[in-house]
Amino acid sequence: MTDLSTPNGTPVSRLTFGTMQFGGKADAAESAAMYAAARSAGVNHFDTAVRYTDGAAETILGQLIKGERDKIYLATKVGYTGGSGRANILAQFDICRSQLQQDVVDLLYLHRFDDETPLEETFSTMAELQSSGAIRHIGVSNYAAWQVMKAQAVARDLGTRIDVMQPMYNLVKRQAEVEIFPMCADQGIHLVPYSPLGGGLLTGKYIGGGSGRLTDDPRYNTRYGQDWMHDTAAALTDLARAVGTNPATLAVAWVMAHATAPSPIISARSLVQLQPSLDAQGFNLTPELYTQITALSPTPPPATDRLEEA
Repeated sequence: MTDLSTPNGTPVSRLTFGTMQFGGKADAAESAAMYAAARSAGVNHFDTAVRYTDGAAETILGQLIKGERDKIYLATKVGYTGGSGRANILAQFDICRSQLQQDVVDLLYLHRFDDETPLEETFSTMAELQSSGAIRHIGVSNYAAWQVMKAQAVARDLGTRIDVMQPMYNLVKRQAEVEIFPMCADQGIHLVPYSPLGGGLLTGKYIGGGSGRLTDDPRYNTRYGQDWMHDTAAALTDLARAVGTNPATLAVAWVMAHATAPSPIISARSLVQLQPSLDAQGFNLTPELYTQITALSPTPPPATDRLEEA
């Protein structure tokens, strides 16, 4: 597995901080407060993307890391819109560098799979950015396992490799366990899963009729709209109360405890909202409690669907 480290050689933290809210639900002052809290908690891996909050997320993050760039592992993404052709990758990456005020990023992700562009074009462009020193590592987000393996074969022919993968993963979205996690373990690809809190569902705030992404965004409402998911969130909240912690702490700690040692992306709109996720680093999740939490949601069947062999 690729050893991910900051420019000064410090290994990346177990938690990753996602800046999707910077410049949106979190203004510049709140963003700075969350950044400071994350850094105080030892987080050195920060994740953003070219289009987050129309560029404000990268702009704010760039200002915050300016005085300690060598201590930060900086990841951004291109290609969510416009495809993964050479021209779009380069154009969006130039925007990233301008917004971040950085010539080099540590990790550049392709934000999603593009089935209309030859993989050779996509990964030769990424390889060139890497060989020129503009990026250190190559990542992919929202790819299926078979898409990663096709891309990995192309990357190897070009003398490079996919180092990091960013899938969705949380207690009610466990599909990644079937093929993505085993593939990453086999290929030595570092896992940086997003949405460990299930769009806020696993914080328990919707049990009492709270508002947030699930009520404000139709996409999240569809993604997490099944009754059993809300039942799981309620059960997690009850379990958290029983062990004396916050359900968000349990949700993030559960993702961290997977055998593949993922580095989940935590995010928030405020420092108060962020703290329970940061607390997951110091939470003692015993094997017994991990098993208890796992049992709150259905374990997906193996890829062969041969349940008798699971």
